[in-house]
Amino acid sequence: MARRGDGHVPETVTALRRPPVRQSVLVRSDQRHTFDTFVDTIGIWWPVTPFSAGKDQVRDVTFERRPGGRVFETWQDGTEFDWGEVLVWEPPVRFVMTWNLAAAVTEVELTFTALGSALTRVEVEHRGWEQLTEEELARDCALPGGYLSGGYAVGWAHILGLFAATLGGPG
Repeated sequence: MARRGDGHVPETVTALRRPPVRQSVLVRSDQRHTFDTFVDTIGIWWPVTPFSAGKDQVRDVTFERRPGGRVFETWQDGTEFDWGEVLVWEPPVRFVMTWNLAAAVTEVELTFTALGSALTRVEVEHRGWEQLTEEELARDCALPGGYLSGGYAVGWAHILGLFAATLGGPG
């Protein structure tokens, strides 16, 4: 049994949290333009195949710019599928939204940090993995292996790379 430094054996053990997935990219663009481009043109640069519910059926992705706003995809036949709801809206610094594309609702936070007049770091933190079972963590992702094998980390790195390319490439 584990002992603290004072020799006392704790009565309860706290389970380790499942760490968030974190990725970042540098872009050669000012903070405001970077934020606005991410939100306003997400339907253009986001790789809906494989990172959406409708894949090649997706006609557009809409981001409602306000707390309580929806982020959703619209399919060719008019069907709408919610990706999540905007929980925190602080342009041009950050937004937080629920993420409905996993087996249970998780949370995604995007931050936009100005590093210069034309250089911004874009960071994503995808958290809330405690909501998923071990089985869901192993399979629930657009990429093979899910959270447990790094599928979400690879996916977010790919998505941020495509976004950076939209703004003319990484910094």
